[in-house]
Amino acid sequence: MKRSFLLVFLIALVAIIYIVRLFQLQIIHSKKQNPTLSSTVKVEYDYPERGYVYDRNGKLLVANQLSYDVMVIPKEVQSIDTLEFCSLLKITKENFIKRFKKAERYARWLPSVFLKQLSKEDFAFLQEKLSKFEGFYVQKRIIRNYPIKSAANVLGFIGEVNEQKARSSSYYEQGELIGKLGIEKQYEEVLRGIKGKRYFKRNNLNEITGSYNNGELDTLAVSGQDLTLTIDSELQQYGEQLMKGKRGGIVAIEPKTGEILALITAPSYDPNLLVGRKRSKNSTLLFYDSINQPTFDRGLQAMYAPGSPFKIINGLIGLQEGVIDENFSVRCYHGYRYGKRTNEFMGCHCGITGYPIRLKTAIAKSCNSYFATTYRRIIDKAENTKIGLENWSRHTKSFGLGNYLGYDLPTGQKGRIPDSTYYNRQYTFRWGATTTISNAIGQGEVETTPMQLANMTAAIANRGHFYRPHVVKKIDNRTIINKTYVQKVKTTIDPQHFNIAIEAMHDVFTKGTARSSKVKGIEICGKTGTVENFVRIDGKRRQLEDHSILVAFAPKDNPQIALAVYIENGGYGSTIAAPITSLLIEKYLKGKIERKYLENRMLDLNLQQEYDKLIPKIATIASGEK
Repeated sequence: MKRSFLLVFLIALVAIIYIVRLFQLQIIHSKKQNPTLSSTVKVEYDYPERGYVYDRNGKLLVANQLSYDVMVIPKEVQSIDTLEFCSLLKITKENFIKRFKKAERYARWLPSVFLKQLSKEDFAFLQEKLSKFEGFYVQKRIIRNYPIKSAANVLGFIGEVNEQKARSSSYYEQGELIGKLGIEKQYEEVLRGIKGKRYFKRNNLNEITGSYNNGELDTLAVSGQDLTLTIDSELQQYGEQLMKGKRGGIVAIEPKTGEILALITAPSYDPNLLVGRKRSKNSTLLFYDSINQPTFDRGLQAMYAPGSPFKIINGLIGLQEGVIDENFSVRCYHGYRYGKRTNEFMGCHCGITGYPIRLKTAIAKSCNSYFATTYRRIIDKAENTKIGLENWSRHTKSFGLGNYLGYDLPTGQKGRIPDSTYYNRQYTFRWGATTTISNAIGQGEVETTPMQLANMTAAIANRGHFYRPHVVKKIDNRTIINKTYVQKVKTTIDPQHFNIAIEAMHDVFTKGTARSSKVKGIEICGKTGTVENFVRIDGKRRQLEDHSILVAFAPKDNPQIALAVYIENGGYGSTIAAPITSLLIEKYLKGKIERKYLENRMLDLNLQQEYDKLIPKIATIASGEK
């Protein structure tokens, strides 16, 4: 009797254990575990439409088009007619094997892209016979289309999720599309939407037997949100036309908001080249072009000596520190002499010899002697050189120079505004103001990007403050409320000191170096710059054509646009940068160009002959102010 009871008890206990375990597996664990990891569950994705992108005036910049990818689940592939399948896809047998092995390495039971972006014609032809090839199916996807073929550096592009990204992500599968550059990358989570999922049960013969878990885990796709950019596409396209045959960067900002109106790099490319079956081939050509560098955004990434426009900053710091005032004068004798032992000389081309030069004239005429004197007074005011330089560096950086500005684009450089730590690393001897005198004229160790120069100009236009530059204005027609972009950033210079600088910048366009580029009916304030350009070619130091620079804003009162234009090997700032700047201002403020003669001259100007001198280029070694 006891044995019989023990046997019944053991049977009941085992039954209870089985029941509890089955309950855990089928009820509790099935709700917690990821069904995609089970070979008995098939997942189908419903890809959402990616958000559209518009310019500030509602013009469509980025749209969508339908694409077809051939997908494969390696474990489901049975014996198939490989030659026929390859013929349908227009690939070789070797290519088939390579693609299939790649899919197996990723996961034998998960879907991955076998062949991407079939044409509509190829898809229609394949669809008729696809049922013969188990394990393969066609997945509809949304790819991009760029109607105006412009602003590739701003918009960026989308590309496939690689194996590494897929393994580390809980959202993406290998072969899906993701933003790779520009706003496509920066605003990926906004633009992509949320893909829908449907789960199906299948038996040991891989046949679908119904919905998994009664469809409780199924979700619908949610379309991506649309973006409205701050970019003015007409201004952007016009700037790109003016930059054909040239290299450099142009940045235009609305001073009162920090909105980026145009972000131009040259040379550039048609963003449609990175869409479709030819994307891989085109991306190789574009990204490995080390001579023209069309994918290098010179507006954000190129660091240049700012040249004469930087003199305005030194003048403002001098006023703030009280080492000069608007009546302080310097006499210039073709340059500035300094150095106790070597008696070094900084040449000047202001054209004023022996007469007293005050700040307003010094800015308008770009006098090196005046700003070298001002720089030394700033540095020497402190009890020692280190403190003096730190003070100068602090003022300079308050204009957004020497650091990242915090704009909403994923690329850029922070430039360089040196401090005492920098020079302590550079020199083993005791350095002073004359050691760093090139900083006085925007040369030496000072480097800025066109974006930073445009922001600096906006700060001057606003008389001492700026708003961080940004490129997205609205998300789904909702204005962005982001403290980063609506908060006023103040410089260390008091507002009253800007008036004289602005008057001097106005003189540049009325009676100074840019007077030939003035626009009737628009008061433009600006500063030209010419930076000497030395390179080493075939082991020899050679001087090439100077870089051409201009910063400007307009109108003088209630500024609506601030720009920085940097043309590599463009010569004097007044010959190329000034005309291009004035044309862009005229286009933006008037909506049309009245000076057709000037427009045609800039459109026809090609500097390729100068750029050809850089091949082979080994190293850039020096630059100096002219």
